[in-house]
Amino acid sequence: MSPDFIIKPLLADNLEDFLSFFESVEFKEHTHWSLCYCYSFHFTGPVEQWNKETNRSSVSDLTQAGKMTGYLVYHNEIPVGWCNVNNRLNFQRLLKYYELIEPDHKHVCSIVCFLIHPDYRRRGITQQILNRIETDCHSRGDRILEAYPTKRSLSCENQYMGTMEFYRKNGFDIVKEFEDYYLVRKSIQ
Repeated sequence: MSPDFIIKPLLADNLEDFLSFFESVEFKEHTHWSLCYCYSFHFTGPVEQWNKETNRSSVSDLTQAGKMTGYLVYHNEIPVGWCNVNNRLNFQRLLKYYELIEPDHKHVCSIVCFLIHPDYRRRGITQQILNRIETDCHSRGDRILEAYPTKRSLSCENQYMGTMEFYRKNGFDIVKEFEDYYLVRKSIQ
């Protein structure tokens, strides 16, 4: 990664950077994503409660409480990328809707979203984020890194969960196959 790019964990101190990143990215393929704030894997409520204001407020609260984690990528002090990664037990949607292996396992770290500003794609940012995730997860004592790439062929924006090719290249193995997605894992002990 160019020295112009800096990766920082999401903390209360840089929450405003995270919010401004979501408010500045143009979601050309999926304009409705602009209201997500990467809250979808924490949300299991009724559709009526899914809106920009509630999602923004909920993400702010989760970040303050240490329940929303991930990494921001900066270029010249401006956020240009994001990865939503967390202990799997913090993602309510995963626990409710995905068929997981060992659903109560406390040492599984889940990657649910990579979002890179369109002007910064194809510069190796996702790889550098993954490298940082592996280092930090190992330091915390997590044992498994898990992801859920889709089985469909998609545009760049639709590959927000990462591609199977990307995970294979980085030593992940398919541990379960579903109709729409794979569950892939890598040991990080």
